Amino acid sequence: MSDISRAVRTVLVDCLKVGAGENVLVVTDPKRRPIGDALVAAARELEAEAVLAEMAERVTHGTEPPPAIASAMLACDVLLAPTTKSVSHTAARRAASERGARAATMPEVTEDMLVRTMSADYAEVKRRSEAAAELLTKGSSVTITSSIGTDLTISIEGRDGIADTGDLSAPGAFGNLPAGEGFIAPVEGRTNGTLVVDGTVWPVGRLRSPITITIEDGYAIDMTGAEAERFREVLAPHGREAFAVAELGIGTNEAATLTGNVLEDEKILGSVHVAFGDNHSFGGSVRVSSHQDAILTAPTLRIDGATVVEDGVFLL
Repeated sequence: MSDISRAVRTVLVDCLKVGAGENVLVVTDPKRRPIGDALVAAARELEAEAVLAEMAERVTHGTEPPPAIASAMLACDVLLAPTTKSVSHTAARRAASERGARAATMPEVTEDMLVRTMSADYAEVKRRSEAAAELLTKGSSVTITSSIGTDLTISIEGRDGIADTGDLSAPGAFGNLPAGEGFIAPVEGRTNGTLVVDGTVWPVGRLRSPITITIEDGYAIDMTGAEAERFREVLAPHGREAFAVAELGIGTNEAATLTGNVLEDEKILGSVHVAFGDNHSFGGSVRVSSHQDAILTAPTLRIDGATVVEDGVFLL
């Protein structure tokens, strides 16, 4: 069995528990078609009724799929989405999950990434992710600092942390694959300070120099740095809500490494990411067709004063 065949089988068997006779829908686009084909072939080997639906690449992360695909998503038992732009934070994916589909989104996934990150110790990924999510749920305030200038305060009071563990076997379960984070939707309008991003943002990829983002009352109001304008240009067409602080996440996957691909980089053990835009699908109230992550590689994060990550080292 090839490395990619082994990784795909881990996705279907270990993470999603695909069984004979189940309706499996794989949504993809031209750039990710080879992975879509591999998933369909493996699902059919498991005697599932697997269908491939290819759509044109979406405009940005969070753009809705076409109506025909959105309808098909409502009729499946298992949804897999190896796509170039993420469908994670779309109404279509959320509706499928509410109907009971087990869903794994895989934006910008590559064969190398899948092989590398699906080899992680997922029992330990699960433990770390659940520990982080539990502290986020119990917490009221998060502070993020870094040696390069991050100094941010985020209110999470009353919000529930979510563990992205890779276990998507329960009806309605949803997560990214590769997995590995504890995350939460911050309270809207109550994030303030400076965020210095030194890891990855889309569409830039791995940053050559940091982007400094000034956040006031929950919105990014200024961005500076050599590559800041490219990030701003992604958000601006969607209006003010695309600049809203949408997510705080803590990476928990020891096999993930910094590649310039957001899907993997946000899972790096000890990394932290702050996203801007839509968060209505995981506990927030912002609805906009954009969700963009910004990744910090060596932050210190404290929840109500308790240190969870220190200079990029995960402590739980």
